[in-house]
Amino acid sequence: MNPKSIIKGRGAQHNISNRFFELSHEQRDDFLEYCAKEGEETDKNKTLYLPVFPKTIVNKVTSPDVGMGYSMNMYQGCEHGCVYCYARNSHEYWGYSAGLDFERRILVKKEAPKLLEALLKKKSWHAYPIVMSGNTDCYQPAEKQFQITRQCLKVFLKYKHPVGIITKNALILRDLDILKALAKDNLVGVNISITSLSEDTRRILEPRTTTIKKRLETVKTLSENGIPVNVMLAPIIPSINSHEVLPLAKAVSEAGALSIAHTIVRLNGAIGEIFTEWIKKALPDRADKVLHQIENCHGGTLNDSRYGKRMRGEGHIAKQINDLIKLARHKYFKDKALPKLNTSLHESYKDGQLKLF
Repeated sequence: MNPKSIIKGRGAQHNISNRFFELSHEQRDDFLEYCAKEGEETDKNKTLYLPVFPKTIVNKVTSPDVGMGYSMNMYQGCEHGCVYCYARNSHEYWGYSAGLDFERRILVKKEAPKLLEALLKKKSWHAYPIVMSGNTDCYQPAEKQFQITRQCLKVFLKYKHPVGIITKNALILRDLDILKALAKDNLVGVNISITSLSEDTRRILEPRTTTIKKRLETVKTLSENGIPVNVMLAPIIPSINSHEVLPLAKAVSEAGALSIAHTIVRLNGAIGEIFTEWIKKALPDRADKVLHQIENCHGGTLNDSRYGKRMRGEGHIAKQINDLIKLARHKYFKDKALPKLNTSLHESYKDGQLKLF
């Protein structure tokens, strides 16, 4: 890999055109040449936090193979910059690019705690686990500044409502006090995403994420404090991390994880172009091989939207990966299981306090 050809700290390498816009923007070679001669920066590569004001914060998930009923996202866009991220496409609905904009234009929902509380107080609402980060990571770097996730956790605790969390950031340990309080009543489950045991792989795939060492330590700390942890081995990418399934499963089991889940990478919408450009810069020696193997898992295409097939893939490469996951579960998680979250308490705490009668 030529480090000079990669934009430092980013996954996407340019702003791909928004499919909903008639017009597109591009940097011409003569402009780049002019900037080089004048010593000017063509792009300062800065992250911007932009406030938005949605009317609701919890979304019903209708996709039958996602594994959650309701989700909420305090942020749109994610500075982690994971090049494979399926959430990139959603940034186009906000009028931005799924490329660099997704990593550098972070939409912040400061009213999320108030919106969540209003929902949980409704008489028509019946407790059902709500997953934070169904789209973008609730503990991405923005959370250190805005603390919206922490405020939302306090709401869940106040109303004794079950909550799931998906993250790949050790920042979650900042909120260990609230998580422990939720765990006492079996109201929280945490999903930590760990894609590789190799720091070299992590740096290029997920440039602004927590190190692998810290993620494993996070699994261990949460588990030791009675907080159930599932580890997402996701996505599995052929010829990049597919050989790590068993070592990954062993490492997370030893750290205290109670289960594992996985997906096989799929490159829908704009992500196919973003990933293709990235891998030809970052891993040129194996780019074609990886792309062809991904296609092999999805009926000959990078873009796979078929329910029931898109997450697990098909064909002999996908079968090998799925069989390894089955073996990993048998070897390292045979006597482990995630507890079901408690939905029985919330009704008594609708007004924020326990009813006596």
